[in-house]
Amino acid sequence: MFTGLVEAACPLIDVRPAEGGLRLAIDLSPLRQESQGEQQRVVLGESVSVSGVCLTVAAQEGDRVSFDVVPETLSRTTLGTAQVGQRVNVERAMCLGDRLDGHLVQGHVQTTGQLSAREMVPGELRLTVTCGADFVGSCLPKGSVTVDGVSLTLAELGDESFVVALVPHTLERTTLDSLKVGDRVNLEPDMIGQWVLRAMGRTTER
Repeated sequence: MFTGLVEAACPLIDVRPAEGGLRLAIDLSPLRQESQGEQQRVVLGESVSVSGVCLTVAAQEGDRVSFDVVPETLSRTTLGTAQVGQRVNVERAMCLGDRLDGHLVQGHVQTTGQLSAREMVPGELRLTVTCGADFVGSCLPKGSVTVDGVSLTLAELGDESFVVALVPHTLERTTLDSLKVGDRVNLEPDMIGQWVLRAMGRTTER
């Protein structure tokens, strides 16, 4: 379980085929540098959010950490097009008792969306993501959404798209500032909102 508060944007240093999927290696030194003296080293078997995708540490050597990505994950996320040198948003799993400053995030990407517009306005960057009616239907007005692992508040909901507003801190700490129109992003709707919508649908059916 995660919060959607990215700890660091880290570079991919190796991408190679592995047993029908991919093995990704990430340099986590930016995560350690952001720790301000706290222990940030991950261990084998630990869950880590990589651009919103919950992955398990398969190998670890210093700051080099590797993850295996299975075909199902590749088909649902943007990790299938990952390239050496690109940065990914990284967050370690939350500890029970931590402050929950974002929202509850599983790291189970539901689908990908496409950035269809970006607009700079005073104090924020507004991104429009086209995601289809099904995904919009699983979101709540002014609710939460996870975009590439970043917890954001929905500023607007359209028929097949949504708008989020990014403040300077988010732009500095994550990869979202580098997104270009046409880029695809990993999307996860608010887990609690989905439960509420599902329960309401079942109630209506009865």
